[in-house]
Amino acid sequence: MFYSTDSNRHGLAHDPFKAIVSPRPIGWIGSKGRDGSVNLAPYSFFNAVSDRPKLVMFSSSGRKDSQRNAGETGAFTCSFVSRNLAEKMNLSSATLTYGDSEFDFAGLTPKKAELIDAPYVGEAFAVLECKVTEIIEPKTLSGEPSENVFVFGEVVGIHIDERIVRDGRIDMSLARPVARLGYMDYSEASEVFEMFRPRPKQG
Repeated sequence: MFYSTDSNRHGLAHDPFKAIVSPRPIGWIGSKGRDGSVNLAPYSFFNAVSDRPKLVMFSSSGRKDSQRNAGETGAFTCSFVSRNLAEKMNLSSATLTYGDSEFDFAGLTPKKAELIDAPYVGEAFAVLECKVTEIIEPKTLSGEPSENVFVFGEVVGIHIDERIVRDGRIDMSLARPVARLGYMDYSEASEVFEMFRPRPKQG
């Protein structure tokens, strides 16, 4: 089958786009507003975009609480979503009134970051502390602004729970990372295999 996205006539019961672009890491974004309130929300449009410097990005449709807070304070955290925290991550996606804490709603411990003024999930195996570098509202092919907001941040600090470290590496069988698929589907990436980049033979 083939369809053009301007009509989106795929004939399926549900739009398959996000199921095709998967699995996606979950950006569990912790932030603090200018008024001192804290927020926690999961974003499936999230990823690392650079290693030098270490940059990450999250985005959503419309300017939500995380984008508002990151814009006001210039900082956010990203907590690692492991299988044992998946249900609490889902609870933190509830739409609450601005100022109400998703940490409290989901039964999670907010901890203050070391280098920035933003909270993170105390139960998480790993955390990225980020300072905002850019907030972008991307355009469509027609040049019109889309409904999305991209927040880019440089990672300035990293927390790792040593319980998931084995032989100098994070062991994914211990960390059990959760990824977002399409629809309401998730996956756990604890089965890992290695492949090394091929080296051309020297002639």
